[in-house]
Formats: sequence, structure tokens, C-alpha cells
Amino acid sequence: MEIRKITKNDLDTLMDLYVQLSPVNEGLSAQKRDEVWAQIQNDDKITYLGAYENDQLIATCFLTIIPNFTNQGRPIGYIENVVTDEKWRGKGVGTKLLNAAVEMAKSQNCYKVFLESGIARTGAHEFYRTLGFDDTHKKAFNIRFE
Repeated sequence: MEIRKITKNDLDTLMDLYVQLSPVNEGLSAQKRDEVWAQIQNDDKITYLGAYENDQLIATCFLTIIPNFTNQGRPIGYIENVVTDEKWRGKGVGTKLLNAAVEMAKSQNCYKVFLESGIARTGAHEFYRTLGFDDTHKKAFNIRFE
């Protein structure tokens, strides 16, 4: 298994993984997908990582490095949209992927890494705890625009 940055050639498979994450992710047009990809490629603070088996994308997450004034000006890492293909869950893929994202944040001198997860994904929450993510220090809030 290899962990590396996702390329434009992986976008169809990436979209398939996002549908596994939530059916609401179905139906993004190719045009919109390509527009978003261009924005991502133009922002060096955003990295989409993938876990690959035989050059097939089987898991993904993204890491954003956020500049910050607190903690001596050290940035914050933010991980989101973590998903492993259903056929590969429970095989250590997510562990390797998230460890790589955390190491990338450390290499960027982040003082912490946030990871958000849907409130109902309790199995995922247990998994994140086993990797050292702590859900007792902060509480996330959001406003959703539908």
C-alpha cells in the first residue's frame, strides 16, 4: 500500500468514495468537479491524500494547514472527509492514511490537528480515538447552509 497525493486522474474514484461516505455526494457534475480541483491545486495549504493498492485509490482524506497567530504563530492542521472503500475497511488502510496526514501536519510545525466526523459515525469515532484523537478537549460547532 502506498500513501500519496491524489491526482486529477483519481477524481472519478474519489467521487465514488465520497458517495460511500454519504449519498448526498452523488451527482457532482464533471465541470464543477474540475473547477473545485483547480481551486485545490492552486492552494498549497490543502493536500488531498490517498491510500493506493496497485495504483487504485482505496481511501482518502484531506489536510488543510491553517495559519494561526496563537501558540507562537504555529499553524493548525484540519483533517476532513475521511473515507475508506467499504471493501478495505478494517485492514489498517485508514490507520496508515491518517498517520500520514498527522505526520504531514507535524512536518508543517502544526501545534494541533483537528478531525471532524459526523455525529452518528460512532464506529469511526472509536477508530479515531485509537489513533490518539481526543474528543474531550474541544467541541465543534457548525452552521450548515443547505
